[in-house]
Amino acid sequence: MKLSDFDFTLQEELIAKYPAENREDSRMLVVPGNNNLFFKDFPSLLRESDILVLNNTRVLPVRLYGIRGEAKIEATLHKNISDSSWWSFVKGSKRLKIDDSVVFSENLTGVVKEKSDSGVLFEFNLSGQEFLNEIKKIGHMPLPPYMRREDDYSDKLRYQTVFAERDGSVAAPTAGLHFTEETLQKIRGKGVKIAYVTLHVGAGTFLPVKTENLDEHEMHSEWGEISIESADQINYAKAQGGRVIPVGTTALRILETVANEDGKLQSFSGETNIFITPGYQFKIVDAMLTNFHLPKSTLFMLVSALSGMEEMKSAYVHAIEYKYRFYSYGDCCFLNRK
Repeated sequence: MKLSDFDFTLQEELIAKYPAENREDSRMLVVPGNNNLFFKDFPSLLRESDILVLNNTRVLPVRLYGIRGEAKIEATLHKNISDSSWWSFVKGSKRLKIDDSVVFSENLTGVVKEKSDSGVLFEFNLSGQEFLNEIKKIGHMPLPPYMRREDDYSDKLRYQTVFAERDGSVAAPTAGLHFTEETLQKIRGKGVKIAYVTLHVGAGTFLPVKTENLDEHEMHSEWGEISIESADQINYAKAQGGRVIPVGTTALRILETVANEDGKLQSFSGETNIFITPGYQFKIVDAMLTNFHLPKSTLFMLVSALSGMEEMKSAYVHAIEYKYRFYSYGDCCFLNRK
């Protein structure tokens, strides 16, 4: 399978640079059928026996600005190695040498320990909760590069789901951004169960696929966890004939990582680098809610695997024609498994 199979043209004006005024105001495309709805209609698509699976990761403000001597440094932390060490993408990283110190705040300094294709490895003078507390004070939300703007105060609220609990992501699980507490209450009111899993989204989600032959692509890894309580809850719903419906590609990836060939889950904590492309046999997922994705991205490959390549190409042509808003702050689609 080739990278070029997943290419399409998107006008710049369809890329959402800011969220809708209210979370629930987004439009929603239902596939197959290409039916135009609104996210407010989402609860009506669910059945009492279904279980909705949400990713409860919390986005950290990991874009940091510092100085080394007189040089200004911008670093986006993307991979946590230990309590005090992070791999970071750094603008102007060529100016940094091993053992250089970068001052990010009065309290936070990072020392360059390593440089590689993964960026720059910083060892910080703070660790654990002290480190997290400091970056929450000084850090900026790591908005995706395609937004082409700096973050503002509102992004600390809007680039975060209302059910975020566990610190660790450097990008939002964006399908979850549409939900409000009221939406979740409506869903529970229908008798639909909700289970929570964790997948800490890495910046690798924005890295381009560089190989035309997809068999040669090395997928980035991300840390995830499913508790025994959530596994049991999802297994029970599935056994009762309910549909397992993850919200977002991240929730889907951790479910498919952990499910065995019989479609059952167990507890899990660890890394996943699952790469889902058309031809993949889904083990547990029946449908999903997701946003619209980048051309030639691993996420567009994943949704094409779930709902069919031709169906997704048709859906995206339709979405472009009807001027749906794309990417992280954009509209969403409800995808049924082919």
